[in-house]
Amino acid sequence: LIIDDMCIIQSTFHKVPATYQYNIYIDPKMAFGTGHHQTTELMIREILKDDFKGKSLLDMGTGTAILAILASMRGADPIEALDIDQWAYDNAMENLKLNSVDNVSVEIGGAELLGNKSFDIILANINRNILLNDISAYASVLNDGGYLYMSGFYVEDIPLITEKCKENGLKFCSNTEKDNWTAVKYQKA
Repeated sequence: LIIDDMCIIQSTFHKVPATYQYNIYIDPKMAFGTGHHQTTELMIREILKDDFKGKSLLDMGTGTAILAILASMRGADPIEALDIDQWAYDNAMENLKLNSVDNVSVEIGGAELLGNKSFDIILANINRNILLNDISAYASVLNDGGYLYMSGFYVEDIPLITEKCKENGLKFCSNTEKDNWTAVKYQKA
């Protein structure tokens, strides 16, 4: 998968020359996140267009760790990645090693692990119901002026997501769409 002639995502068994600005190797196994799903692609495009340099980052529902890997390549540091599934944890660890990314810590669990941590950027590509349940947790660990990027839901869900974000001090910034899927960006006031 090639995105904007800047980023290529491929498995180790592909033989495409690594001539792009960001070359990511993902061996997906059972975890979500190869870049082929619309929501992953939309999140990748957001990471490619925004400034992540020197920003602390949380990747919720990391799956293959594809978003954490690209965020690291774009300068985010430190990065924490969480997923509730053991197989996602194992796959994330393999893909981080495959891409020589060493500034991402991965844990098994969900929003209950956030405690009193703080982040400049949060990425959450999960699903509408989990996002709605966890937005308050995300808002509580997002630094003032920080950004929350979410995907995993349809365009028609934006008003519901936005209302929950407003309740938690997050203002709508923008969204992008592909095939009725969307990625949204909110900022903490």
